[in-house]
Amino acid sequence: MFPTLPDLLGFGPPLETHGFFEGIGLLAGGLVFWIEARRRGAKDPRIPYLVLGALLGAAVFARLGTWAQHLDPSKNLSLGEQLLSGNASILSALVGAWAGVHITKRLVGYRERSGDLFAPAVALALAIGRLGCLFTENPGTPTGASWGIVLNPEQAARVGAPAGVPLHPSFVYEIVFHAIAFAVLWFWLRHLGIRSGETLTIYIAAYAVFRFLVEFVRGNDVAWLVFTRPQLFLLATLPLLAIRLVWLWRKGAFTPADRRLQNEHQPA
Repeated sequence: MFPTLPDLLGFGPPLETHGFFEGIGLLAGGLVFWIEARRRGAKDPRIPYLVLGALLGAAVFARLGTWAQHLDPSKNLSLGEQLLSGNASILSALVGAWAGVHITKRLVGYRERSGDLFAPAVALALAIGRLGCLFTENPGTPTGASWGIVLNPEQAARVGAPAGVPLHPSFVYEIVFHAIAFAVLWFWLRHLGIRSGETLTIYIAAYAVFRFLVEFVRGNDVAWLVFTRPQLFLLATLPLLAIRLVWLWRKGAFTPADRRLQNEHQPA
């Protein structure tokens, strides 16, 4: 709809709207990561390598996640074209960031859990970055709700959506989700003292459930039955996340630190 900042604001440098908000999101997320690292006393000089690994993994997997969408290879971009200019996927980026961090940990010999540093940073970065999607992509499927986004013919043609009808503002739903997630993580969960690293597990599991549901109004192509490609991916991964959450809960990983200490000191 608004591919550049001048299209969106009526003035400003000729920067891509999507890339601009992604950049602002990364800067905000980086600041939150730094603040949380200082609060937790995480001063290991290898931590910047973890951030670099996360960014590289996210950048590569974000593109690879949307490659080979067609069974006929001739209909897909070449690997080089996909990495340079192909569509990107947030779900694939999260998988890539996770893989990048773990590979980097092996390479530099870092053994501490780092999920608590990344969780609020990722939530804030996505809340801001999704503004770029809101202003440049198909809003969603038609809705009768009064808050639907109505596109004029030029905007609709640009993003491949119907014109003149209210459309679900699916990216607004996602922005609200990540903003609430950031608030919960920043003002509550990170202070509970649950087992190290597991605030990220909780956040990713919550986002997976939310994303599966919001896909029904996102306007993405149906790949099988009523499910989009992201939903098919989530159908395979949500059970794994559920198993992990139940296992962690039974191990007491989500019990606040003060309560764990009380339980440990109670007479048998």
